[in-house]
Amino acid sequence: MTQMRAVLYDRTGPAPEVLTVAEVDRPEPGPGEVRVRVALSGINPVDVKVRGGAIPRRVDGPLVPHDDGVGVIDAVGAGVDEGRVGQRVWLWLAAVGGRWGTAAEWVVVPAAQAVPLPDTASDELGACLGVPALTAHQCVLGDGPVSGRTVLVQGGAGAVGHFAVQLARWSGARVLATVGSAANAVLARQAGAHAVVDHRDTDATAQLQAIAPVVDRIVEVALVDNFARDLALSRPGTTIVTYASDGRDLQLPLRACMNACVTLRFMLLYAIPEQARLDAVRDVSAALADRALAPLPVRHYSLDDAAAAHEDVEAGRGGKVVLDLRG
Repeated sequence: MTQMRAVLYDRTGPAPEVLTVAEVDRPEPGPGEVRVRVALSGINPVDVKVRGGAIPRRVDGPLVPHDDGVGVIDAVGAGVDEGRVGQRVWLWLAAVGGRWGTAAEWVVVPAAQAVPLPDTASDELGACLGVPALTAHQCVLGDGPVSGRTVLVQGGAGAVGHFAVQLARWSGARVLATVGSAANAVLARQAGAHAVVDHRDTDATAQLQAIAPVVDRIVEVALVDNFARDLALSRPGTTIVTYASDGRDLQLPLRACMNACVTLRFMLLYAIPEQARLDAVRDVSAALADRALAPLPVRHYSLDDAAAAHEDVEAGRGGKVVLDLRG
C-alpha cells in the first residue's frame, strides 16, 4: 500500500497538543469518487473550531482536517470519466461526512466536489474558494438575482465578505461594504465595492444612508452588533442574511422588524440543500471563468507547521492561511 503524509488529530483541543503529522495509507477512490494530489490546503475558521472542539463533531478515530483545497486529479473511481485524470480542480467540503480532509498529500472526494479550475486562476485562489465563496454565493444570490439592486456587505474584507463583494459586483449589483480598518478598506475596494465605510465611525449608519438610503440585501457577519444599522437601512423587501455567530443571541425588536417588513435569513453551508450548494458551485465557476474572483492575501505554511497555521487562523489576522504541499 502506498503511503502519504497527512495531518491528523484523534481528539479535540489546542492545535499544538492534538495535531500530528504521520505516514498513512494513501486512499483509493471508490465509485463516483476522484483522488486528488493536493497542492494547497485552505484553512477556514470552521476547521480550527472543529479541531478545537468549539463545533461538536464525533471523533472516533484519526481525522484529517480542512474542507478546502486545490490540486490535480490523479485517479478516478468507477463511474467517473477517466478523462478527468490530470484535471486541475478546487475542492469543497472534503472533510464533511468522512475522515479525509485536504490536509494531506492526497484526498478522495465525490467527483462533484472536485471542480475544474481555469488556468487563469491561481492555486491560491482555488484553495480559498470552497466554504467562503459558496457561503458568499448563498448570502448574495440565495434569494434571487441582485442585478440593479444595492447589496451591503458587513465585514467586506473577511473571507466570506470578500467573495460576497466580488460575486455581488459580478452579478450587477451596487455594492457597499463596511470594514474595521484602513487596510481592510483598501481590500474591500480592490474586491470591487463601490463604497466603503468604517463601521467604527460613530456616524457609520448615517454615512451609509447618505450613499444608499435603503438596501435590498445585507450580508451580515455580526448580526448582534449590526442589527440596528441593518434595520435602519432596510425597506419592505430587504433581506438580511447572516452566516456567522460569536455565541451571543439576538434579542429581536419585533415592532421595528414588522415596521421594516424585513426578511431575516440564517445561512449555514453545511445545512442547506445539496442543490443549493451545486447552484453555488455553478455560479462560482462562471465567475471564475469571467475572471471576476481574486484571492485575499495568502500566508503559506508547510504540512509540518499545521499547528502554527491553525494558531494563525485563530489569531484573526485576516487574509487566508494555507498549507503548501507543492514540492
